[in-house]
Amino acid sequence: MRLTETADVWWKNAVIYCLDVETFFDSDGDGRGDLTGVCQRIDHLAELGVTCLWLMPFYPTPDRDDGYDITDFYGVDPRLGSHGDLVELITLARDRGIRVIADLVVNHTSDQHPWFQSARASRESPYRGWYVWADEPPPDADKGVVFPDQETSLWQYDEAAKQYYLHRFYKFQPDLDVANADVRAEIQRVIGFWAQLGLSGFRVDAVPFLLDTGGAPDAANLPDPHDYLRDLRSFLDRRAGQAMLLGEVNLPYPDTRRFFGDEDGDELTMCFDFIGMQRLFLSLARNDPAELVKALRQRPKPPEEGQWGTFVRNHDELTLDKLSDAERQEVFDAFGPDKNMQLYGRGLRRRLPPMLGNDIHRLKLVYSLLFSLPGTPVLFYGEEIGMGENLDVEGRSAVRTPMQWSADPQAGFTTAPAADLVAPLPGGEYGPEHVNVAAQRRDPDSLFNWMKLLILRYRESPELSWGTCTILETGAPAVFAHRSDYEGGSIVAVHNFSAEPVKISLAVAESGAGLRAVDLLVNPADEPAVGDDGVASLDLAGYGCRWLRIVRPGDRYLV
Repeated sequence: MRLTETADVWWKNAVIYCLDVETFFDSDGDGRGDLTGVCQRIDHLAELGVTCLWLMPFYPTPDRDDGYDITDFYGVDPRLGSHGDLVELITLARDRGIRVIADLVVNHTSDQHPWFQSARASRESPYRGWYVWADEPPPDADKGVVFPDQETSLWQYDEAAKQYYLHRFYKFQPDLDVANADVRAEIQRVIGFWAQLGLSGFRVDAVPFLLDTGGAPDAANLPDPHDYLRDLRSFLDRRAGQAMLLGEVNLPYPDTRRFFGDEDGDELTMCFDFIGMQRLFLSLARNDPAELVKALRQRPKPPEEGQWGTFVRNHDELTLDKLSDAERQEVFDAFGPDKNMQLYGRGLRRRLPPMLGNDIHRLKLVYSLLFSLPGTPVLFYGEEIGMGENLDVEGRSAVRTPMQWSADPQAGFTTAPAADLVAPLPGGEYGPEHVNVAAQRRDPDSLFNWMKLLILRYRESPELSWGTCTILETGAPAVFAHRSDYEGGSIVAVHNFSAEPVKISLAVAESGAGLRAVDLLVNPADEPAVGDDGVASLDLAGYGCRWLRIVRPGDRYLV
């Protein structure tokens, strides 16, 4: 296919990298990362092959929820830098072919936000109607609590306001009322402001909660909340034509599909594939790809210009909420048997390497899957070097430890003493003396260099994200194979979920003379022979993986 076709809808084969500014790199020695620090490490992302940088919240905050409790949607937290520093980062990133997106967290504010402080002070406040109030909480106030270890109700009584306010998350995060036209207009202004500064889009936090107007006194003013999502997308398209909205929508496939805007594709540009991620971990626990295959067959096709966001880990707990109780327990038993590794009874607060026993072959298999499955891969900082978690840190923050740049004190993250770090580092075999960027850059067999290779091949092979995915029969229960076809180009990816080596015969193409299957990940000398019937014989090591470009006579691929 022609690569020029991918330019206008860049998100369909992007490589998205999520980081928390305060844990990435500290430029001024205060123990907290900052925007200037991200600037100084932008070439690490460029070397890796990242094409889109996703910044977690950098807005002013009391920091009771890692920055998701915001006091100014137009500001930059002074501990992290200034608007000027952000513009410098966007400029440096753009110079390296990297777009920048940021978290859009507008379903709630901090209770310290001036809007809420005004709203609670008087029923005559112009901001009173920006939040959802009630004289008494509804009978089902305890239903749907997101953080059951911290909260028992969705409603909190406020002494100053003499009413209860709705908070679907923590009590210090009162919900905004999106059914209020003034709130909707303000959210548009927030989007327009950051788009004007150069952001290429937003990761939209908790989209179903944002659109849920239940309990709002003027909910009738917004009979179809999806109309509002369409308005947001239309506004962003007008302000920044190639910008995108990546939505956090953890719902069953049919429900998630609606957030794309169904066939019109006029709502979210991308949605995270939470179902596929959870089924992948169940398959890994069983050493059997069947559950992953089931998810791929059930997953709806996105609109023509839409895309699924695929991921292995993110900044929250590894949620397993869409698995059955028995299935969830299988994953717990395999990857997080201790209660201290689990969270909310539904997820794991661990990074991938400790879950897989730091088995480099299995780690490489999982990331090969991430980059070859249909969708746009999303990485969480530190995944490229196999960072571990620190279970001594409370809750979800166990996976949000400082980036490990070197074996120097404090992992090269800061010159500050350990006591001043924004978060403590992992120890043991995942400490910076064993896991760091500097060492892995120079090790040809490292996870970092494997990731670089995967990203390079992924970017060279737009069939993987643009093409039609076909599940192939392998004759081996532990082996998963699929082919991606687009405009005459074909890539076949094969993955062995078992620790045992296996040999298979695989129909990689239709019959024809002169077919080749060029391996994109290993020495070309290992290229498997393809018969005129389109069948190739493949050897796979334990947890082995292979990507094969099918080359037909007359093809002009640079392989």
